[in-house]
Amino acid sequence: MFEESAMRSVFKATSWRVIATLTTALLVRLITGSTEFAVTIGLLEGVAKIGLYYFHERLWNRLDVGRRPSGHGAGGAPDTPPAVLRQELE
Repeated sequence: MFEESAMRSVFKATSWRVIATLTTALLVRLITGSTEFAVTIGLLEGVAKIGLYYFHERLWNRLDVGRRPSGHGAGGAPDTPPAVLRQELE
């Protein structure tokens, strides 16, 4: 099993925020026609949400919801290699 590092969470949050903030700024520009207003809203939205996303990501990293130990298949059963299954069936 692995745990994501804090730095990985920072990179993920930043890459997503760039895409989302550009989308917000573009929509504001299209709606209002104001580039200055679009940039202001985009920056405010981006800074606020990158911080929120980082803490959300770190919180989920502490939870075991939807996780299972490494080497376990669906339903929590251990993964069994096909060769072992063949030997058991013979």
